[in-house]
Amino acid sequence: MSNNLAIKLRSGTQQAHTDAENVGFMKCFVQGVIDRECLSKFLSNLYFVYSELETAIEKHKQHPVIGGMYFPELNRQASLEKDMLFYYGNLWPHLLKPSAATEKYITRIYEISAHEPALLLGHAYTRYMGDLSGGQMLQKVAQSALKLSEYEGTEFYNFEQIPDKQAFKNKYRQALEQLPVDDTTADQIVAEANHAFYLNMEILKELETILIQSLGRATYNDLV
Repeated sequence: MSNNLAIKLRSGTQQAHTDAENVGFMKCFVQGVIDRECLSKFLSNLYFVYSELETAIEKHKQHPVIGGMYFPELNRQASLEKDMLFYYGNLWPHLLKPSAATEKYITRIYEISAHEPALLLGHAYTRYMGDLSGGQMLQKVAQSALKLSEYEGTEFYNFEQIPDKQAFKNKYRQALEQLPVDDTTADQIVAEANHAFYLNMEILKELETILIQSLGRATYNDLV
């Protein structure tokens, strides 16, 4: 029997999704106003987020909720490691650390992994469905703006194991509908998905300082 979780997640996160799109950094990115430093820092912070998230999902893959949404073909950590190598070279593991906003994000993932693992689904939904949707456009924008060949520097957006992204998203939503969750848990997962959006927005806002320095404040204000 359907629990309507897919519909609840889609409708319940619409405002957060709109708010994220309207963050200055993302508005510039979509317009092709992005430089190598900003993109590399953005992806480096995501490396820490996805490492924490995918470690937690793997840990709880036998959980009745997380196990029902266990799709390792979604994993982004290995792809992000390729991007880190491209931007920072062989010493990248020693050069990078999460930003303050990223620390807050991964701390939240760690906390719910320890105490409320079902809520990890809110983060997984927000991140992976976004990567398979708008993320595909961002890859093309980055490739064009930075004149990147193939997937160099944008492996994060490249889902080799998911050739038909729309079919997979349909499959993902169908799996959501079959999860053993009650209304209370569903509402908590939606609330956590919204929280994930806003944690991500804090990372984007941090990057605006770098982008402003690159563009000049006047130009930035005109764009946003």
